[in-house]
Amino acid sequence: MKCPFCSHAETQVVETRVSEDGDFIRRRRQCGACEKRFTTYERPEVNFPAVVKKDGRRIDYDRSKLQGSFKLALRKRPVSTTQIDSAMERIEEKLLNLGQREVMSNRIGELVMRELKKLDKVAYVRFASVYRSFEDVDEFRALVDEVRK
Repeated sequence: MKCPFCSHAETQVVETRVSEDGDFIRRRRQCGACEKRFTTYERPEVNFPAVVKKDGRRIDYDRSKLQGSFKLALRKRPVSTTQIDSAMERIEEKLLNLGQREVMSNRIGELVMRELKKLDKVAYVRFASVYRSFEDVDEFRALVDEVRK
């Protein structure tokens, strides 16, 4: 790997550590020319399906958008970040297991709703009320009644 300081082509790995959760490897490297040290991270490359929006546009999957949806729905709710991370991992695993190159955005929305329903009923109602674009109070009432059962 090329040195980020002097661009010398040869560097040596001086220390390797696996992260606590095993998701990546951290390597400390030293340049053979300037002898400065730097850190690199090795992660598996995973190709998520492209997301097809309602208007037909295709965009790359963005984990931060999924995370933002969860955080907004779960704002001021008693749900830990560990629980949120686990729910996101389950959704991403389902997306990868589909084995498709594209997935409709509404499919992702349904997966989010399913996970929110397990985590927190209030967050589920919050998300569903926006996601389903309720036209009147009766639709909202039907959703609340569904959750109460």
